[in-house]
Amino acid sequence: MLQTPVSRFIQACIFVVVVMFMGSCTSTKKAREELKYLDGKLDIPENLKVAVKEVVIQKGDLLSIYVYSDNPEATAIFNQQITKAGAGGATGYLVDQEGNIRFQTLGVLHVEGLTKQEVMKVMDEKLKVYLTNPYTDVRFLNFHVHILGEVNKPGPYSIPEEKLTILELVGLAGDLTIYGRRDNLLVIREKEGKREFGQVNLKDPNLFQSPYFSLQQNDVVMVYSNDRKQTGSEQQMYRNLTILSAVASIVSIGAIIYNIFK
Repeated sequence: MLQTPVSRFIQACIFVVVVMFMGSCTSTKKAREELKYLDGKLDIPENLKVAVKEVVIQKGDLLSIYVYSDNPEATAIFNQQITKAGAGGATGYLVDQEGNIRFQTLGVLHVEGLTKQEVMKVMDEKLKVYLTNPYTDVRFLNFHVHILGEVNKPGPYSIPEEKLTILELVGLAGDLTIYGRRDNLLVIREKEGKREFGQVNLKDPNLFQSPYFSLQQNDVVMVYSNDRKQTGSEQQMYRNLTILSAVASIVSIGAIIYNIFK
């Protein structure tokens, strides 16, 4: 049977549509695999251990410090609001570039590199000279992290609990978009005046053992886009293919009608 140019065009369009359909099925399966978290066996001994490392104080941290003792009147002098204002108007003790704070009566205290518990222990010991059974409460006022890239709600997040995992941050950010890479997140961390970079794989069941699973203050998490996010040229190509598919359908219907009524 002799093929006309119209019939050859229709066959070519149908072939293109079939190829597109098969390709979409393959990409859909791949997309489902990409969206998985913690893909594998989780209940291994290493993952069952919960060892949260306490955050250490760094330069630029803003601390809330309150003193208590059996002498309320004498304690009042140590809780005077002679503090420095921080971000958002919060008042507290700002850790300077030498890693120190200045606390009334006690003078200069070096706190950089110490945990809150360690600072409280040092201060409690020093305050025994002035108070009976003193104890202190130290908290961070500016514990925040950033998440950028392929998440639904990028930006800074302030964490009053001072404890945050990367999974919790992803949850706060409304999850990764369908274009976010779950196997390669970048964590940028400043530690002891140096910047370090860590890779995190949210699909790896050993994620809990990563030193970047628990986040620290001022961490920045970058979420890259995967290969399925289309560039401008790719979007144009798919639009053209969609138009071609529509034209092929119209021509096919027209050819069928023509053959019926000719």
